[in-house]
Amino acid sequence: MVGLEPGVRRIVARNPSPMTGTGTCTYVVGTGRVAVIDPGPADPAHMQALLGGLGRGERVEAIFVTHAHLDHSPGARLLAEVTGAAVHAFGPADAGRSPVMARLAAQGLAGGGEGVDAAFRPDVLLADGAVVSGPDWSLRALHTPGHFGNHLGFAFGDAIFTGDLVMGWSSTLISPPDGDLGDYMRSLDRLAAEGARRFFPGHGDPVEAPAERLAALAGHRRARSRQIMEVLARGPATVMSIVRSLYTDLPEDLHPVAARNVFAHLVEMHSKNEISQAPELSPGAIFFRR
Repeated sequence: MVGLEPGVRRIVARNPSPMTGTGTCTYVVGTGRVAVIDPGPADPAHMQALLGGLGRGERVEAIFVTHAHLDHSPGARLLAEVTGAAVHAFGPADAGRSPVMARLAAQGLAGGGEGVDAAFRPDVLLADGAVVSGPDWSLRALHTPGHFGNHLGFAFGDAIFTGDLVMGWSSTLISPPDGDLGDYMRSLDRLAAEGARRFFPGHGDPVEAPAERLAALAGHRRARSRQIMEVLARGPATVMSIVRSLYTDLPEDLHPVAARNVFAHLVEMHSKNEISQAPELSPGAIFFRR
C-alpha cells in the first residue's frame, strides 16, 4: 500500500497486460472507516493484500466501482462479502448505453478488450452528482461514459479518480457497444470543466497536469477521425482495411484492438451523417464517405 497524498493510498493488482499497464489501481480513501475504489479482478491474493495493507483498526465503510470491466469490478463482491460494505456504482454492465449502442448490442455485438463483468450488480445506484461521505472523506459521482456506459469518476476535493476514461500512460480503448466515442468526447469536456488539480487513473501513475492531458486526448481522437475520413476519401473501406492503412507500426496481433477503436470512430461519423455503410452499421460493413 503506497500513500499518494493525504487521504489517498493505492495498491496495484498483479494483473499487468498491454490493456492494463502495470495492473489495476485500487484506491483507499480516508482513514479509519475508509472507502475503496475499484477492488479490481476476482483475485483473493489482491483482496488479502488490500485488507492486510489497512492500518490497525481500520475497516472498509463503502466500496465504489468506476465501471464493469473484469479488471475493475469483480473484486467488489469479494470485498463486500468479507467486510459487509455496500458496493456503489452507476448500474449494471449495460447501464448508461446510448440508443445506438443499445441497438448494436441487441444485434449481437459484444464488447472487447478487458472483458465485461456481465454479472456485476451494485448494491447502491449512484446518479450523476451523488455524494457519499465518511468521517474524513467525501466522494462525488461523475457519470463519465465513453470507455464504458456505466463509467463513473469520483471527485475527491480538487482531485478526481478517473477510472479508465483518462490515463497518463495510454489512450483509452473505446470498444462498441460498451465504448462510445461521442460520449467519450463529452466526458472529456465534463472533466475539463471540473478544473481538477490531479487525476488518479485506473491504471498507471497519477496525472499531474489534467488540463493538458485532456486536451491531448481530445486532439488525438479528432486527428484519428480526420485520418479515417482521408482513407474513405480514396474509396470505400472496411474496418480492417482502415486499420492496415493507419496502424502501420502496430503488431498484427493488436489489430483487433485497433479495429474496435476505428469502429467507434465510424459509429460516431455515422451518427453525424458524415458517412454511410452497407449493408448496415456493424464492424463487418463497407463504409463510404458521403
